[in-house]
Amino acid sequence: MPPHPSSPPDSSAGSVPLPDPRPGAETRAYRPLVGANLAAQAAEQLCLAAVPMVAVLAFAAGPGEVGLLTSAQTLPYLLLAIPLGLLADRVPRRTLMLAAEGLRAVTLALLAVAVALGLATLPVLAVLGFLGAIGTVGFSVAAPALLPAIVPRAALARANSHIELARSLAFAAGPALAGALVAWAGGGVAFAAAAVLSVGAVLMLTRLHEPARVPPPARHPLVEMRQGAGFVWRHALLKPILLTAVAWNLAWCVLQAAFVPWAMQQLGMSAATVGLTMAGYGAGMVLGALAAGQVLRRLRYGVAVMLGPLVSVLAAAVMAATTVWPQPALAGLSFFLFGAGPILWTISSTTLRQHVTAQDLLGRVGAIFLTVNAGARPVGALIGAWVGARHGAAACLWLALAGFVLQALVISASPVRGLRQLPQPA
Repeated sequence: MPPHPSSPPDSSAGSVPLPDPRPGAETRAYRPLVGANLAAQAAEQLCLAAVPMVAVLAFAAGPGEVGLLTSAQTLPYLLLAIPLGLLADRVPRRTLMLAAEGLRAVTLALLAVAVALGLATLPVLAVLGFLGAIGTVGFSVAAPALLPAIVPRAALARANSHIELARSLAFAAGPALAGALVAWAGGGVAFAAAAVLSVGAVLMLTRLHEPARVPPPARHPLVEMRQGAGFVWRHALLKPILLTAVAWNLAWCVLQAAFVPWAMQQLGMSAATVGLTMAGYGAGMVLGALAAGQVLRRLRYGVAVMLGPLVSVLAAAVMAATTVWPQPALAGLSFFLFGAGPILWTISSTTLRQHVTAQDLLGRVGAIFLTVNAGARPVGALIGAWVGARHGAAACLWLALAGFVLQALVISASPVRGLRQLPQPA
């Protein structure tokens, strides 16, 4: 399918900025976005790791309750990614990111106060987690749509690698910090630290410059979303990427619903040990992000894209092995592999999506991916909650393995596998 025509550039407010000839200017243009992404992701990961720990320690929550909490924290992706994606194509994306991160900072502060005053309950954790996730969705929709406006398309892979490296560091530090703070000082301090990080992200975003762009012609929102959805569904490369990510997210949240109860109640791990084990995910992401440049240069592009789904199968198999050989080290290895492989998928598939999507469709296409992919998370969490409540956490680990096998089969049977290099940009 031919690329969707983009809006013609305007000499005073074009959608594609002129390159800055100064050395290092390209990196300086997106450096505040990298810093903001690091702080925002660290805040999110600290909160996501602390909530189930607080639930298990304070309320003796099992897989059912943890699955419901995870569902509440991911439901905004399903409900609000598309409306926020439409907004991202019409308002300054920097403004949307500032508002979203500000909302997350407020909800994290409220969580800290609720826990400190003894007002926290499972419903309170769920409601505030839901509100904070709205901020996460706004940030996640706007950031990838903004990046092609501030760096040349030829540099997108490198810029995405830097942004994902920052996210990887957050995934490495966030859970470990959450486990340490919950074990040593309580959940209130963990949420307060997350709120401080979120405020830091807001401050960094104020330093980000977004070039002016010509807004698209006014159309009915349903028409705009049908246009974006049709583009994705008919695109030979984007459709299998979307379906693969759906299966991956379903399987991942089935596993997430079971892991903390399984680790603390069956593997005998403390909150601090669980945090360190989950930090292996971030450590793997750091290694994968650092290696991404070499991987993308040395391998055919389609092979690089497939590495993430294939390594995910291995990671899920290692986690399922803890039901036979209950060793915490296996759980740590599993999380490391889950980080190292899929980060290559994130960098390569995001760069591919940005290359084949026109500027005036980036917000909508990104929102569709976020809605379908991340919207699968509450569904996966609910499946995990149901299976865990009826059959135990071990059944969730084996069900997750089946889901990861499915996502690897989808991408292996698609035209993406045969890509030798990136296609021509839209």
